[in-house]
Amino acid sequence: MTIDDAHPPKGEKSFLGHPFGLIYLVFAEAFERFSYYGMKALLPLYLSLWLLQPGHVENILGFGPFKAFLEHIYGPLQPLALASIIPSLYGFTYLTPMLGGLIADRWLGRRNTVTLGAVVMVFGHFLTAFEQTFLVALVLILAGVGCFKGNISSQVGKLYGPDDVRAGAAFQIFYLVFNIAVIVAPIVCGTLGQKVAWHWGFAAAGISMAFGLAVYLSGRKWLPLEPERVKAAHVETPKMTKADWRKTGALLLLLPILGGALVMNEQVFINYITWGNDAYNLHILGYDVPSTWLVSLDATVSMTFLAASIVLWKLWAMKWKEPDELTKMAFSAAVAALAPLMLVAASMTVTPTHKASLWWGVGFELVNSIGFANLLPVGLALFARVAPAQVNGTMVGVFMGSLFLADLVAGSVIGPFMQVLGATNFWWLHFAIVGGAAVLLFVFWRVFGRLLGTAKA
Repeated sequence: MTIDDAHPPKGEKSFLGHPFGLIYLVFAEAFERFSYYGMKALLPLYLSLWLLQPGHVENILGFGPFKAFLEHIYGPLQPLALASIIPSLYGFTYLTPMLGGLIADRWLGRRNTVTLGAVVMVFGHFLTAFEQTFLVALVLILAGVGCFKGNISSQVGKLYGPDDVRAGAAFQIFYLVFNIAVIVAPIVCGTLGQKVAWHWGFAAAGISMAFGLAVYLSGRKWLPLEPERVKAAHVETPKMTKADWRKTGALLLLLPILGGALVMNEQVFINYITWGNDAYNLHILGYDVPSTWLVSLDATVSMTFLAASIVLWKLWAMKWKEPDELTKMAFSAAVAALAPLMLVAASMTVTPTHKASLWWGVGFELVNSIGFANLLPVGLALFARVAPAQVNGTMVGVFMGSLFLADLVAGSVIGPFMQVLGATNFWWLHFAIVGGAAVLLFVFWRVFGRLLGTAKA
């Protein structure tokens, strides 16, 4: 066993039967996710209702050239269209961890890279308090997430030896706690931002990231050791066969289809918030609920159905054969395509004097989460199982590109058409995209099912 694989010896301080370092990694990640999703929930509203309005937009350093670049691609852009495109840039956080992993592996090591990422994010979050430094703040946050995200997850695994069965449970704890943070963040940051002042919401995100940095630094002695940097002997790796290349090509072809199926889910963090702010009756029990709470509702329902899906398939397998991954994904995309129809119906009830019932939003979240529960996790499992050993790690990383594509399409490609099409047609467009992806998934299953070992195609 190498130093990097070493885990705390018997008798060392533990947390719920796990290495004590787990508690520091769990809460550092939770604080980071709180800051990230608090910021993400506020961003579309802050841009459309405040920062991009006359009297404020002129203060942003470098915004003129930035807007000119976007308008060179899209043509003239109104504030609402810009408020859709700019948050979609957050989709790059699905790609920057690849660069962060490279920095850790080749130069700084995981601990130093995570620390660097946290420090950069703290500065980024606090710079959002100033209109002038908004674009600089976004760049810093994107870079910080890249250094932080993948490297802290890898340290969870390195707390355990290669045969330690506790590792699976550790990741369950890890993801459970950070999902709780995802639920709480839009409530805290959104309420402060919308009810008190925008910068109070951003400050809450920044303070949370500072806490995450403090937690991580205080637990350094409990974290896994860095690997020794020694020049490894050249090892001949088996070449990929024609079948391996075909499998890899099929998985790459699946990527944009899966991205299309996830477009509505990613839209929750962009146009859906700004539309919901105006369209829903958010006056509940005498209190005007901030529209950022819609993100917390989404996270709560999503986490519930993810857990329910795990239980469902375990019970199903007791009596029947469990469906293969592509079958699950195709049917789930078909279900997810029904979710925007809830928003079509809701938008039809909106008039200048009447707002849509929030029950339409609840129905949307239920249907969307049922679909999502067997799209992203099952897709990840498919990539991890099918990708050839020579490129398995790379392909699992590439899989996150589906979320990047979904975010890019939702915010930058179709997001600017919200004003042009109107809400009803805009949600019909989402039905067409997700429904089309579902059809393509069924076709993909018929064509490539046998190759990927998922079904008798």
